[in-house]
Amino acid sequence: MELLSQDYIFSFGFRWLHILVGIAWIGLLYYFNLVQVPGLAAYGDEGKARNITIDKIARRALWWFRWAAIATLATGILITGQPDYWKNFMNGGASGNGHDAAISLGMVLGILMAANVWMIIWKNQKVVLANAANVWMIIWKNQKVVLANAANVLGGGEANADAPTAGRKALLASRQNMIFSVSMLFFMVGAAHFYSVFADAASSDASMFLMISCAIIALFELNAIGIFGGIKAGNKMLWMYESHKNALITSGILWLVLWILSEVILG
Repeated sequence: MELLSQDYIFSFGFRWLHILVGIAWIGLLYYFNLVQVPGLAAYGDEGKARNITIDKIARRALWWFRWAAIATLATGILITGQPDYWKNFMNGGASGNGHDAAISLGMVLGILMAANVWMIIWKNQKVVLANAANVWMIIWKNQKVVLANAANVLGGGEANADAPTAGRKALLASRQNMIFSVSMLFFMVGAAHFYSVFADAASSDASMFLMISCAIIALFELNAIGIFGGIKAGNKMLWMYESHKNALITSGILWLVLWILSEVILG
C-alpha cells in the first residue's frame, strides 16, 4: 500500500505514467516523420490511395498523437506538484544545479513541442484531413459520372486550396519537434542519470546555460514557423526540414551543441 502514498504517487506513479504516454507521443512523432510522410510521398500520382490513407490511418494516428502530447504534458506538471519540488530550485537544492538546469531545459523543449502539436500541427492537419475526406467522398460518389457532367455534380466540392499550405506548416512543425525530441529526451533522462556530476555548478552558471539554450531553441522555432524567410520549399533556411534525414542530422547537431554548452558552462 506504500505505493499509494502521496510520496510514491508523485515521485514514482506520475513519472511512470509520464514515460508511458511519452513513449506513445514520441513514438508516433517518429512514425509520422520516418514512415508516414516518406511513404505518402512515394505514392506519387495515386491521389485516391493517398487520400484514403490520410483519412483512415493518419486521422486515427493524429488522435492518439495529440492526446498523448497532452497526457505527457499533464503528467509532467503533476510531477512538479510534489512537495518541495521547487524548493531551492536552481539555487543549490538537494538535486544540484546541474540537475535543475537539465530538467528545466527538458521541460522547455517538451512544453514547446506540445504547443507545436496543438497550435500548429493539429490546427493545420484538420484542414488536410477534411480535404482528404472531401476528395475521397467526391471520388467515391461520382466515379461513374461522365466527365461532361462532373463539373455540375462536383459543384462546391472542390479540393480545399488551403490544404497544401496547411500541410506544409504541419510538416515543418512536426520536423521541428523531431529535431527537438533528441535533446529533450537527453536532458530529461540526463537530469537524473548524468547531470548529477554538475551538482555543484553555480546558480548563475545554471541560469546562463538555460538562457543561452532557450535562445537557441527559440531561433529554431521561429525558423520553423517561417519568420526568417517564409515556409515555401526552396528557402535555404528550411533545409533541415525538407527530409527526415536532414531532420535527423540537425537533431544530432542541436544535441551536440547543447551538450557541449552544458559541459563548458556547468563543468
